Amino acid sequence: MNQSVVAKRYALALFQLATEKQMIDEIQGQLEIVQQVFKDNPELLDVLTHPKITVERKKQFVHTALAELAPTVQNTIFLLLERHRIEIVEDIVAEYRFLANEVRGVADAIVYSVKPLTAEEEKAISESFASKVGKHTLNISNIVDKSLIGGVKLRIGNRIYDGSISSKLETIHRGLLAHRS
Repeated sequence: MNQSVVAKRYALALFQLATEKQMIDEIQGQLEIVQQVFKDNPELLDVLTHPKITVERKKQFVHTALAELAPTVQNTIFLLLERHRIEIVEDIVAEYRFLANEVRGVADAIVYSVKPLTAEEEKAISESFASKVGKHTLNISNIVDKSLIGGVKLRIGNRIYDGSISSKLETIHRGLLAHRS
């Protein structure tokens, strides 16, 4: 079965548990801690997928390393270890974040700009574009990209809004080349 489909199933089950326990935000925060631990320690995945280390030993290791996490999150990780699916933990976190954002009316957005955005600029972009995608607000991640020359490029899900000067120059360039023939 496709890993993303499996990750969606685990995330949905975890999200439903979190909803029942009214812990959506808390579980999301803890999942993001787990995701950060995996990103900061790439060798951790090697240890947790190593065939010569028993599942029980892996569980003890995870229990010790992530003792402050809620039992729901720990049990999910234990289940992933038992079923040899620990490598999809980041996909589960991303899918859980998506589900939580859907309930809240929030979307994640990446804004590419020539310089870092101020809080006011982020707020203005969020207010302008949230309604275009049917959301209340946007969680904005800003990436500085000097190649844009000016303006911004915004990515929300699979939609891209490109208001950059480099994009407009490229459009003019293609128009000139088309008229040349």
